[in-house]
Amino acid sequence: MPEPAGPTETAGAELRRAVEEALPALRAVSEAKSAVPRAAGKWSPREILGHLIDSASNNHQRFVRGPFQDDLVFPGYSQEDWVRNQDYRQAPWAELLELWRLYNLHLARVMDAVPEQARRRETRRHNFHAIAFHEIPEGEPATLEYLMRDYVAHLRHHLAQITPR
Repeated sequence: MPEPAGPTETAGAELRRAVEEALPALRAVSEAKSAVPRAAGKWSPREILGHLIDSASNNHQRFVRGPFQDDLVFPGYSQEDWVRNQDYRQAPWAELLELWRLYNLHLARVMDAVPEQARRRETRRHNFHAIAFHEIPEGEPATLEYLMRDYVAHLRHHLAQITPR
């Protein structure tokens, strides 16, 4: 399970910190370099950032709806199709970067707005075995808080692909 970065740090604060820490390195990526795939058959930085925008969009829905549902079952999405169909490969790097930054800052506010009781409510009815970055087996207890922190772990994973240290 993704753990919080600090004992009292909210998932929203963790997300804001991840965005702010990544921005200097992301802004240093040139327009030309952003279009180059990491390897044959791999996504370019533009496509990775596009995928992170799609992830923000899908998780936004989950974080808003989760408190009103009895379960934590959410639609998945075909990430390869989404990235290809939105043609992130041709999108301007600066526009993608600003959209990613602002969407995640909004998402951090959404995370913090979810009442603690709703974030920490456990359920065995979820599909985190299918949609989470770090999966939870079907029938095991899961929380919306877990999905929020898992989202941040997923984001950090892909940022490291764009700006390896």
